[in-house]
Amino acid sequence: MKLKLGMIGGGTGAFIGAVHRIASRIDDQYELVCGAFSSDPEKARASGIMLGLMESRIYNSYAELFEKEKKLPPEERVQVVSIVTPNHLHYEPAKLALESGFHVILDKPATFSLLEAKELARLVLETGLLFCLTHTYTGYPMIKEARQIVASGKLGEIRKVYVEYPQGWLSGFEEGSGNKQASWRTDPQQSGIAGAMGDIGTHAFNLAEYVSGLQVNRICADINIVVKGRKLDDDGAALLKFSGGASGLLMATQVAAGEENNVRIRVYGEKGGIEWQQSDANTLLLKWPDRPSEILRTGGGYLSSFAAHNTRVPAGHPEGYLEAFANLYRNFALSVKAKINGDEAKPEWLDYPGMEEGVRGMAFIENVIASGRSEQKWIDFTV
Repeated sequence: MKLKLGMIGGGTGAFIGAVHRIASRIDDQYELVCGAFSSDPEKARASGIMLGLMESRIYNSYAELFEKEKKLPPEERVQVVSIVTPNHLHYEPAKLALESGFHVILDKPATFSLLEAKELARLVLETGLLFCLTHTYTGYPMIKEARQIVASGKLGEIRKVYVEYPQGWLSGFEEGSGNKQASWRTDPQQSGIAGAMGDIGTHAFNLAEYVSGLQVNRICADINIVVKGRKLDDDGAALLKFSGGASGLLMATQVAAGEENNVRIRVYGEKGGIEWQQSDANTLLLKWPDRPSEILRTGGGYLSSFAAHNTRVPAGHPEGYLEAFANLYRNFALSVKAKINGDEAKPEWLDYPGMEEGVRGMAFIENVIASGRSEQKWIDFTV
């Protein structure tokens, strides 16, 4: 059985919408049946036709989508709604989707503000519906393995966490040259109070907490606007204090000229450390103080069930960003199907980011910007 999927946003020319659709198709768990792809009716219609949808299931707004889909027979109506709009258009469609009885997949960050994220969390709890936030990097098999290694205690008590996300695509004033992706991401009215820290800093923050199993409780940030004329931060770093006493460093920048998307994380405990980076995503380094480092590889028979579950091809065949994205979609689909059938979902299926991560991601944005603006610098991480 394929789940019936609807999409809000992601029309012709939208980068992340296409990524979501590819991710949904990789494992044949979904069928795209409807969409409200753009606020421009002509663009919405053209996008839907290009995707092979019936014209009656191509809507001019997300409100129309929910209103009409609810009236369809259960065997026809949408079951899961994927929302791939700019940040300021996350909350309302997600809220309406939940109130209409549909499960939700939402692009990160969860909302425009922490207050909105808390309200969505309340609705998820109240409705009992499932919610997935697409923090892509948690979908990589070797990130799953890293989390399991830390959780097993093999590294001992965690002491240090370093995470970085360098990009260079905003080294120039791209929003001034008609670049659509740059325009909304650097616009406070669409992106929110943060630029780079909201766009990629939230990924780094989520990865740090996911792999370490710890939560940040204090933060000290330096936030910068490097490119002249830009309205939101394009560079920053933050010192972190975690529950349990560990400390860390987070760096996120979009003005590192020549850099692409080489997300990297290192976690060190009292007995050893681990290191992973997206440029060599199939490799996880396991470091020891008294013997050579171990190189763990995707597809190896020695890996945990969580890494194995999120691996599709034999060892040596690279699996990357699209597959990691698809792992979130597949795990969510398996969890939704289990709920529909009254079955218990396996722990490996439930291993996807949800509304708790959404709330903490929005809390990160508000705390890191508050610290960056403060003369005090070290502040408590409040949620």
